[in-house]
Amino acid sequence: MIELTINGKVVQVEPGTTVLQAAQKLGVKIPTLCYDERLSSPGACRLCIVEIEGMRGLPASCVTQATQGMIVYTHSEKVMEARKTILELLLANHPLDCLTCEKSGDCKLQDYCYEYGVAQTSFEGEKHVFELDDTNPYIIRDNNKCILCGKCVRACSEIKGASVLDFSQRGFNTKVTPAFDTPLADSDCVYCHNCVAVCPVGALMPKELLGKGRRWEMKKEPVTCTFCEAGCNFFLCKSKRDNRVLGVLAESAGPGRPLCLKGRLGLNFAYNPDCVEKPLLKVDGEFIPVEWAEALGLGPIVEKLKNL
Repeated sequence: MIELTINGKVVQVEPGTTVLQAAQKLGVKIPTLCYDERLSSPGACRLCIVEIEGMRGLPASCVTQATQGMIVYTHSEKVMEARKTILELLLANHPLDCLTCEKSGDCKLQDYCYEYGVAQTSFEGEKHVFELDDTNPYIIRDNNKCILCGKCVRACSEIKGASVLDFSQRGFNTKVTPAFDTPLADSDCVYCHNCVAVCPVGALMPKELLGKGRRWEMKKEPVTCTFCEAGCNFFLCKSKRDNRVLGVLAESAGPGRPLCLKGRLGLNFAYNPDCVEKPLLKVDGEFIPVEWAEALGLGPIVEKLKNL
């Protein structure tokens, strides 16, 4: 085991453990935007930087392996100032429409700006004017809000194995998009929503939940899909006011499989306005409600079972 000190507390971890994982073992919270425990760690957002004695600069804790005797400071004055600058740089190109953003209340960028007291940016940056992609029947993609963390790219490739999304262009024009910059509806997307589940901001949103309330007005209930034997895990999004199911969300941190369209569209069966309580049988040109046994032609069989 390796022994290191984080914020004055000693912790023992296995070789190969990152500083971020060691801090999490101690219960120390380090902000992250590009990190996900199920995905590879590129150290892209730099928000998880820490100060390590004897090491130059401020390394990203998600890609820095712990070593014997390492002394780490996760919230030193130098680290806090650097994180505030990183957040301001992200806001320089990010739309400040939090009042109307559907992700408000469930946005990690918004949460960290509140935590670090970043109300505005001192950097004058150009805003993106990418066209909103709402061609996909289940996902809305807004690259103007994308912070290029790459979590959706890695989730699509490493969890689903589809590799539909990737980075395109360079510099300020860099964006995440399917091959040849085609709309999401024209790509090989299978609507598993893994990209939506890991997105920390409002760049990828489930279309079924738009306009149904803010995230703090909803509660998430973990369930297992029963449409087939795969046993996919996901969340039912319910209204806190009347407990009505508003939609489903893919599980973002669990071991479950991605949710297919059977489970995603199953909500329509529960709230179908044209749903009938009994099967209809056509008699003399008109459909009349009958019992299931009669509709399936099981009436004689049921009678025989009763007489046994």
